[in-house]
Amino acid sequence: MTDHPTLALADAIATQLADPGTGPLVPQEHRQHLAYGPPGIALLHIERAASGLGPWQRAHDWLAAASRQPVTSGPDSHPFYGAPAFAHALACAADHLPSAYQRALDTIDRQVRADARRRLDAAHRRIDAGRLPKLAEFDTIRGLTGYGAYLLRRDPDDSTLRAILDYCVRLTEPITHHDETLPGWWTETGPSGSPDDHRFPGGHANSGIAHGIGGVLALLALAARNGTVTDHHHTALHTILVWLDRWQQKAGCGPTWPYWVTRTELRTGRLNPSAPRRPSWCYGTAGLARAQQLAALALGDTGRQIDAENALVAALTDPNQLKATTDLGLCHGVAGLAHVAARTAEDAHPSTMGRLRAAIPPLLNAITQPGNDPERMATDLVRNAEPGPGLLDGAAGIALVLLAPSAAAPPQAAWDACLLTA
Repeated sequence: MTDHPTLALADAIATQLADPGTGPLVPQEHRQHLAYGPPGIALLHIERAASGLGPWQRAHDWLAAASRQPVTSGPDSHPFYGAPAFAHALACAADHLPSAYQRALDTIDRQVRADARRRLDAAHRRIDAGRLPKLAEFDTIRGLTGYGAYLLRRDPDDSTLRAILDYCVRLTEPITHHDETLPGWWTETGPSGSPDDHRFPGGHANSGIAHGIGGVLALLALAARNGTVTDHHHTALHTILVWLDRWQQKAGCGPTWPYWVTRTELRTGRLNPSAPRRPSWCYGTAGLARAQQLAALALGDTGRQIDAENALVAALTDPNQLKATTDLGLCHGVAGLAHVAARTAEDAHPSTMGRLRAAIPPLLNAITQPGNDPERMATDLVRNAEPGPGLLDGAAGIALVLLAPSAAAPPQAAWDACLLTA
């Protein structure tokens, strides 16, 4: 085992998650879940094997555990559950072992594209009827943005991907609802996806990467950087950026963006005052700063790029925002901050790259707590029932972040494509 504390902890976690038959029990309802179940844990072993740090057999065992029963497709699946979730893990493995996985991947890809097409048809019918969307229609975790993330990773020239990008452009167009003009991604529910007339009367516009327009921004930006551009693509990017500019606030030494905008805030033009919020991947400044950096790179806007990078530096060095970050996970914890910082630093302007890289070691130290026994820490993380051992909140996601402690080398298996961070 390496003496480096981050790699030592990652190794200890991987060892405790080596065998799906003897490790922590994954509930049956999570068997096909990328966030909590075997597909996400498989990503840890795929990345380690691709990096020469572990055997491919562990990855295969977790993929087999995910597919032991028929994989769910159709309306009961989504990017983080069922066929698309399994496809993401399988694609990461097939990049390195095509002879073992490509045939199965080709089959499941056809199902993913068919499901995405059905969702697109329903979404366009909804827009044609003048109705507001549900978050699950378009978001990264459950919706078409997540399908787009997968298809962009598989083939930037894919026709279904282009149809999703066309839909994303259409989503940014304003919609008139009850004689009021709203952004096209406005939803009548609360952030949970359920009606919430107490906290969100009239609904909200969600900003997050996981469930809001931030994910759409990241997808459109990544597609443009890959050379896949549809009609009015740049106009859609500008529309989202102007919206974020409109609701930008100042916190500490830099800007922040709200998790969402309520109907009252939209009508008054003012955000309700709130305590500092955690600058996580899923919501808040970290994910949105990366998405805006990607958009600026796609548009060739160096000034906006530097502003976005400085916003992330400010968030990662603001004691009040960091104090609000109370867990270690990838979704809304310290590991997520370290990963977003590393991905942002890879593309950063020379004037901000050094400060971004300097912000990463303190985050990693907060995870590893130097001086503590990595075996004991791994046990605590893997056996913690509340976040579970999985990718998004649990030990597998933390270990994936720890595999690149210097932030100098990007992942070998593109496991984070599902997060739209790269």
